[in-house]
Amino acid sequence: MAETSNRKLTVEVCNAKNLMPKDGQGTASAYAIVDYDGQRRRTKTKSRDLNPQWDERFEFLVHDADSMHTEILEINLYNDKKAGKRSTFLGKVKIAGNAFLKAGSETLVYYPLEKRSVFSQIKGEIGLKVFYVDEDPPAVPTEAASEVAPAAVAEEIPPENQKAVEEEKKEEKAEEKKEEEKPKEEEKPKEEKPPKENPNPTPPAAAAPSAEVENLPLAINDKLKDTKVKSAEMVKTQDLQLNDHELRSLAGDRSRSAYDLVDRMPFLYVRVLKAKRGSTESNGPFYAKLVIGTHSIKTKSRTDKDWDQVFAFDKEGLNSTSLEVSVWSEERKENEESVENCLGTVSFDLQEVPKRVPPDSPLAPQWYSLESEKSPGNDVMLAVWIGTQADEAFQEAWQSDSGGLIPETRAKVYLSPKLWYLRLTVIQTQDLQIGLGPEPKVRSPVLYVKAQLGPQLFKTGRTSIGLSPSSSANPTWNEDLVFVAAEPFEPFLVITVEDVTNGCSVGYAKVQMSTVERRIDDRTEPKSRWFNLVGDESKPYGGRIHVRVCLEGGYHVLDEAAHVTSDVRPAAKQLAKSPIGLLEVGIRGATNLLPVKTKDGTRGTTDAYVVAKYGPKWVRTRTILDRFNPRWNEQYTWDVFDPCTAITIGVYDNGTHKRDEAGNLGKDVRVGKIRVRLSTLDTNRVYLNSYSLTVLLPGGAKKMGEIEIAVRFSCSSWLSLIQAYASPMLPRMHYVRPLGPAQQDILRHTAMRIVTARLARSEPPLGQEVVQFMLDSETHVWSMRRSKANWFRVVGCLTRAATLARWLDGIRTWVHSPTTVLVHLLLVAIVFCPHLVLPTVFMYAFLIIVLRFRYRQRVPLNMDPRLSYVDVVGPDELDEEFDGFPTTRPADVVRIRYERLRALAGRAQTLLGDVAAQGERLEALFNWRDPRATGIFVVFCLIASLVFYVVPFKVFVLGSGFYYLRHPRFRGDMPSVPLNFFRRLPSLSDQIL
Repeated sequence: MAETSNRKLTVEVCNAKNLMPKDGQGTASAYAIVDYDGQRRRTKTKSRDLNPQWDERFEFLVHDADSMHTEILEINLYNDKKAGKRSTFLGKVKIAGNAFLKAGSETLVYYPLEKRSVFSQIKGEIGLKVFYVDEDPPAVPTEAASEVAPAAVAEEIPPENQKAVEEEKKEEKAEEKKEEEKPKEEEKPKEEKPPKENPNPTPPAAAAPSAEVENLPLAINDKLKDTKVKSAEMVKTQDLQLNDHELRSLAGDRSRSAYDLVDRMPFLYVRVLKAKRGSTESNGPFYAKLVIGTHSIKTKSRTDKDWDQVFAFDKEGLNSTSLEVSVWSEERKENEESVENCLGTVSFDLQEVPKRVPPDSPLAPQWYSLESEKSPGNDVMLAVWIGTQADEAFQEAWQSDSGGLIPETRAKVYLSPKLWYLRLTVIQTQDLQIGLGPEPKVRSPVLYVKAQLGPQLFKTGRTSIGLSPSSSANPTWNEDLVFVAAEPFEPFLVITVEDVTNGCSVGYAKVQMSTVERRIDDRTEPKSRWFNLVGDESKPYGGRIHVRVCLEGGYHVLDEAAHVTSDVRPAAKQLAKSPIGLLEVGIRGATNLLPVKTKDGTRGTTDAYVVAKYGPKWVRTRTILDRFNPRWNEQYTWDVFDPCTAITIGVYDNGTHKRDEAGNLGKDVRVGKIRVRLSTLDTNRVYLNSYSLTVLLPGGAKKMGEIEIAVRFSCSSWLSLIQAYASPMLPRMHYVRPLGPAQQDILRHTAMRIVTARLARSEPPLGQEVVQFMLDSETHVWSMRRSKANWFRVVGCLTRAATLARWLDGIRTWVHSPTTVLVHLLLVAIVFCPHLVLPTVFMYAFLIIVLRFRYRQRVPLNMDPRLSYVDVVGPDELDEEFDGFPTTRPADVVRIRYERLRALAGRAQTLLGDVAAQGERLEALFNWRDPRATGIFVVFCLIASLVFYVVPFKVFVLGSGFYYLRHPRFRGDMPSVPLNFFRRLPSLSDQIL
């Protein structure tokens, strides 16, 4: 039996809001049932209250602390049948174990109530506090503890309530059958498989496993066999609510499908462990040498002959069929010359080397005798096998295609720092010790507050105060300053009060970041605090300042452009949701790459690697040296929380693994970038395609080659996927307390700089040029090319409207007479059968869209050079786009560009004026700016009211339609009377200076 941990989970059911009335009388008598790990608790019933307040706390025993993150806490709300019409379902909440917080960090979180099925009528939310406590182990023998545990479980629900709960469960199942009749018909094939018997039954509350557990993935079942019996029981009982992809993520066993999107690359593995000598030992160090054709590599020199190194040779790059392993000793003579002695050699025929593919166990090393005439009796312990990149020894092995053991060429996974918004509300100051100066009567101090967190500095507005012996200086601001804070946080937030008039500081205060309160919504305001201001040496006390500081966990800190974001989750862990799917990307290889640099000053070369970014996870493949057609064949996975996101994949040339002649490290050069939007992918389908790599250089756009990738977006629950489309894109705080566009843009670029700096401090670092290119940090800079591209995008969107206008003009001018006659008949049908207009429109849209399904795009779209207008851009415009900020170009070049920009802005200015004039003319019609025009319009309105009172509306619509579609012989060439009248109305253009 597995040992019981000393951890307890505490769940405080506080209250619920806006529940759905379910008792037939416009209210509900709600109670909650809390289930965790086979343990159940029940709250009291709050009679006839749609906003019940319980404030009840329950404790649950955590059997295995290590597997707590795999468990699910479920809270179900019901309407009590004793106080109402019947026992009905009011909603449920599921909280994953990885969202549990330690005691002291808990906060009140309101969770929206979820539906049990698509047909359930549920609304409202429930407020919970969930945390765990690690208690000291009790001084009770194991036998006594085992006797106490069953009694504790037996007291979870009183016997009289246990029977009622079972009855409610039966009624709930009966109601669920009625609500979910259609979904259950679709799930019948899954239920044909008979359930497996459970040799270790769990408590009665969780004894009935669902079909999801019966049909666990094969890889998960294999994983569970190796775990403890207790852990297996907990996973089977608690993961009933997890989908297959959550189970795969939590189990951590993806080896079965780890390389199914890429090709298996054969590698020759040589593991050199140690050697032993039969003759007298020498004092010099020893090393082993491996030779395969032109490949020659040495192990580290060690005096104990214990190396334990693994070497992986790309089999396609081998030019020999034999492997030679020799052991050498280094001895120094009296003249300090090093002499190397060969202790023997052993050879292997590569045709006879065994093959190994995981999950086979590692190949056992063996002792091999070294053949040597001078030093017989020496042995070396080796293991030689043919494997693939899926071998567990590959990641730490010396790799022939990536330069060996160079850290800058190895495959790595990076994580972006966890970002928060820090909100500082400056309320007021009191008792400020402001120096009056030599002439206090003529000086009115002007103050502002500045706050600094690391390199970020923000200021409040300025306020002036009056000074007199009888008045106190208490300026008030009530302004919010928002910062981006990254974990681990900076130690202090420094708040300073500055005197603009005096040009000096009044005082400063330091706020420890470890004491800052965290909140996840706007329901509770953080507590305000007073801080003493520290002045200079002459005035140690400068007054005090009243502020409110909190870390906003309800926001998602954007570090990417909003249209290409890959993560929208809030910062607070309590608001975390379960993933809806799994994204798998196989980075297979690249073809026809162009040389980026020169090698040995004679020929071009490229040392390519790939970086992929989705959410906070960055992956970097190994660098394949000196190849124009590199093959990586590496596969990575990400959990998907929102389908309307995009993954970014960039290719770079590694310039940091080797120093130049001056000893300086180079920079990585961008080769190209692609993006794949997950919403354009079919679920559970593999997309294997090659994408063109185009990079924009100062000389123009250049195609650098192609990259071949395989993508699969897996999702087992269509319901979760459809619900994601109905939910807001960003967390709730972005809508209830939104940040301004300018402020959001500043914070986004601040977050980009923080992420860039943190990843540059990794080992090996992810270069600044790499991160900025992946995050599109330069999209806010002015570019004539992007402006043209956006303009033609707008024109493209209006093309459909222009096509419709041309079609109508062709109808009204009788270009095709039969079509015009049919439109007349359609107009008559619309007038006499208006109730068929909307059904006909939507049915027509349905048929058109369904017919277009067969012509849909079957390959995920990539960066479009034509849409980006990189082929028609001029050299001067490209030079302007690559110019930094501030500019570094000569004054004459800047003047020409400025004049060009003024000309474009002039045309835009005229267009804005014309648009404004149309609205002003309509406004002038009602304001009597032109008395005669308004008088004519008043008379027209009077006559129109009498006409429409007499003439039926259908007759008016029919007559207007026929008049609009009249034959050209009855139509004049001059503009219509209403248009002439509208154009003569005055605007405000004549009042502009």
